[in-house]
Amino acid sequence: MSAAANRIANPLSRLRAAWQHWREAAALRRGLPVRDSFDPRRSQHGLAVMSGFDQALVAVVGAIVTLGIVMVYSASVALPESPKYANYAHTHFLVRHAMFVVIAFVIALAVVQLPLSFWEKHASTIFVVALVLLVIVLIPGIGKVVNRSRRWLPMGVLNFQPSELAKLAMVLYAAGYMVRKMDVKERFFKAVWPMAVATGVIGLLLLRQPDMGAFIVIATIAMGILFLGGVNARMFFLIAAIMLATLGLILAFDEVRSERILAYLDPWNPKHERDKAWQLTNSLIAFGLGSVFGQGLGSSVEKLHYLPEAHTDFLLAIVGEELGFVGVALVVVAYFWLTRRMVAIGRQAIALDRVFAGLAAQGVAIWFGFQAFINMGVNLGVLPTKGLTLPLMSYGGSAILMNFVAVALVVRVDIENRRLMRGGRA
Repeated sequence: MSAAANRIANPLSRLRAAWQHWREAAALRRGLPVRDSFDPRRSQHGLAVMSGFDQALVAVVGAIVTLGIVMVYSASVALPESPKYANYAHTHFLVRHAMFVVIAFVIALAVVQLPLSFWEKHASTIFVVALVLLVIVLIPGIGKVVNRSRRWLPMGVLNFQPSELAKLAMVLYAAGYMVRKMDVKERFFKAVWPMAVATGVIGLLLLRQPDMGAFIVIATIAMGILFLGGVNARMFFLIAAIMLATLGLILAFDEVRSERILAYLDPWNPKHERDKAWQLTNSLIAFGLGSVFGQGLGSSVEKLHYLPEAHTDFLLAIVGEELGFVGVALVVVAYFWLTRRMVAIGRQAIALDRVFAGLAAQGVAIWFGFQAFINMGVNLGVLPTKGLTLPLMSYGGSAILMNFVAVALVVRVDIENRRLMRGGRA
């Protein structure tokens, strides 16, 4: 070819490569697969090289975790002044929370190396392990009792909470279950009853602890994955109705939980204000004190022994008091974006005929989104009080660990999606 022809062909080829790169990037943002074959020559010039993982998702997770570390320290710094924590240093919860984050990050780096085929193969085993741990924690002398609930297994540096593993186990088991039952998903009993039994067994074990909040999250994960997996919508609504009826019966025959509902409906009643509604009323006061821009970081009054569990379940109330409406709004937007992005990654995997990976990513999105919604609703008085932490932010070793593993799982799904779209193998 002549020199003149080369000068014409090279700009044209670079233009075609740039156009193809733009199409791939646009498809990736929409969560759709790129159908064109991968040309390895383009990558040599850096024109079609995409990031190996979703950097925006990791950045948002990092921002949430960092804010969580700061707010856990702020919410817990005054705790050693109370008799219950008199032997603790002012930085006790900060150091432990930071240690949990570092350990979880290292484990997440290992988890992200595992292909989704590993999780699909061992989903049932992980589910069984979670069930066994839920049984063990109920054994007197083994399970640790805190605030009249037996939910923790002492494991040296941390007290492990099996219900956190059960959430991840349900995500994996339900995703694998739908892949196996894809051919009978329109038939109610064959498609739904085994999953209903598995969820019911976990529910019985969790209610024995008791941990109703975790059961609601796990049941929602199971129902959400069934729905996304294609189970008939009428069956889905039937299951939802049965679950609501079951919760109604539990509340009707459980005096403690029914009193919580009454306190939630009328928190300022003198009968409830200093008892069942104490956390709720002080949480609402914290948001009121925060106003639009907050009292300033570290300036919370409610954390000075007025608001119990300020560094765990009611961390958002301290965010509201110190950072105001602006800070709370940013947290809400961050969780909304994170949930939406995880759903998009899952949808992209399903479009690439990777059903297990897609449902697993969307299951994690349901887990994080729904649990964050409940925690925020409880803090704001929209929902009755439940012992659920804010994912990735609240203090708690086993919760942080399982949250990081779940995020690593979604990142791995995204990595395999990108490899497939570039013509490689997952």
